Amino acid sequence: MKKLSEILASVKIEQKINSEDIEIKDIQFDSRKVTHGSVFVATRGTQVDGHDFIDKSIENGAKVIVCEEVLKDYNAIVIIVKNTAIALGQMAANFYDNPSQKLKVVAVTGTNGKTTNVTLLYNLFKRLGYKVGVLSTVQNYVDDKIIAATHTTPDAVQMNNLMAQMVDAGCAYCFMEASSHAIHQERMAGLSLAGAVFTNITHDHLDYHITFDNYISAKKKLFDDLPQSAFALANMDDKRGTVMLQNTKATKHFFSIKNIAEFKARLLSNGLQGLEMDIENQSVWFRLIVMPIIYWEFMPQLCFWDKTNKKF
Repeated sequence: MKKLSEILASVKIEQKINSEDIEIKDIQFDSRKVTHGSVFVATRGTQVDGHDFIDKSIENGAKVIVCEEVLKDYNAIVIIVKNTAIALGQMAANFYDNPSQKLKVVAVTGTNGKTTNVTLLYNLFKRLGYKVGVLSTVQNYVDDKIIAATHTTPDAVQMNNLMAQMVDAGCAYCFMEASSHAIHQERMAGLSLAGAVFTNITHDHLDYHITFDNYISAKKKLFDDLPQSAFALANMDDKRGTVMLQNTKATKHFFSIKNIAEFKARLLSNGLQGLEMDIENQSVWFRLIVMPIIYWEFMPQLCFWDKTNKKF
């Protein structure tokens, strides 16, 4: 349970109607899941507008409605905001005590390589002795606990719930996939990221983004929104790698096999026994078999190597 004022901290409110600082049981954006004591956030989706279900959510027990416009008088506390999707993320983070601030959260985005990289990072850091969480397409991890995944990137409430579980389990890191859909839909609003990684981009998901420029912009937004304290790591072998980072406030880093970059790698051998690469003039062997077209997928996790202190 949380006070409404605590949940709304950092949310830009345009107007309050019937304002009262009541206890809140949970946050919902699906009216079917609303029960007595819930806050209902009326988000606008690609197919459904939550504003059409405000009456239903009140019938189901919602005492607080967060919306972008008031269609009529409601028997509830009404909070009007400019963007309910952003408000939902901020409210979810506050409800779960801002778990992303207590973890080092690294988001990986790109058309290909997201699942591969977060999974490799999870296994790498686990073997280094850290407790780690993962949010991925295949499945989510809270240290050793496996939780089924329903989306590449969970909704804001589920995401913060999972991160809160990671904090409770003593995790230090969270590696997450950041899909273009989730970035565009503001599902990551309210998160504190330690860094973000760009693998590549190809002509995909245009059924949703319509144009390739829109798709690029959605990916780029992840880096544009990074704070100055974060790092931004991009694949220099993709011609959009520099574009992704051109407006970020974060510290920029690049990795490459073909081009000049801060983190440079070269394939030495690739066989059934594993993969050997030269990384920054150091030979490194992996128990991986990689097709030539996707060598670059295994670069981001290598860039966590601290060359000065000789540690990850």
